[in-house]
Amino acid sequence: MNPEAISVIIPTKNRPADLENVVASLLVQTKPPIELLIVDQSEDEESRLRIERLLAAAQRHPQPLALALRYLRVPFVSGGAAARNLAMDLAQGGIWLFLDDDVVLEPEFLAALCAAYRAHPEAVGISGVVTNYARPPWLYRCWRALFARGCFHDDRQGVYWRAQQARRGPVRRVTRLGCGLMSVRAAAVGRVRFDENLTGVCDGEDVDFCSRLGQDAVLLMTPAARLTHCQSAIGRERDHPLRRQVRSDAYLYRRNWRRRRGARLGFAWLRLGYALAALAASLRRGTWAPWRALHAGLADARHIAVRGASSVSVAATVRAPGPTP
Repeated sequence: MNPEAISVIIPTKNRPADLENVVASLLVQTKPPIELLIVDQSEDEESRLRIERLLAAAQRHPQPLALALRYLRVPFVSGGAAARNLAMDLAQGGIWLFLDDDVVLEPEFLAALCAAYRAHPEAVGISGVVTNYARPPWLYRCWRALFARGCFHDDRQGVYWRAQQARRGPVRRVTRLGCGLMSVRAAAVGRVRFDENLTGVCDGEDVDFCSRLGQDAVLLMTPAARLTHCQSAIGRERDHPLRRQVRSDAYLYRRNWRRRRGARLGFAWLRLGYALAALAASLRRGTWAPWRALHAGLADARHIAVRGASSVSVAATVRAPGPTP
């Protein structure tokens, strides 16, 4: 298999128009993928019908793409983690590119990824950049800089905020990639998979996946691979945003970082920051909703950790050898 052959993996649910847009942007890539794996959790067949019509029209082009479609409709599967795992077990390319179903790629996206892999053969994973993320308010940036330290620092965000100025900038090493636009070398990933205890809409699955690739794994972002995130309103979680953010950080700490040097102190410091932010927001708005969201996020992370520990115990029991006759 050509190590530069790209398998594109897209989980989707009830977003036929968004899915059609991202697939249309894949069909005009200057370096096309060899296969497209769509894992559809939708309640009906509309997404499948739209994609089949789109690909049929592309095949009538004078120079049709040799693109294999693997369309899995699995409405019983919950969440992007399980959907991506299904596709990873089937993918044939040397590079696996994970995309959200509500993005639109620039025509050079895949070519830029391959160029980065050629220039950096040590890379385990490479991500592009989202070009339309707004720089958050200065107060939030100050809060993150003060309280999100060490392993809780997200070094992707600064790259996104400067995406318009950095089109021809250098490839940058980071500690994590976003699963809405990240790629990995299949050979380097091996049997590492996304955590299926994260069901529904659950942040942190991408950072967890990258963490389990190992602290020495070389992860890069290339500003030459660019896309727009259209942020579909369909399927978005309606919980308080603080709950999602707290759940993600607490889950990642419990799952990956609690044994790292300084992580316990870093998590305590981060929780203090969250508590101050939730208290200030509650007093300012005259409602205890932010404070309740903080505690709900911490509780969510504990429940996910317990569920994960239980699944590991069951798997170990299943694998354990029986008594010797």
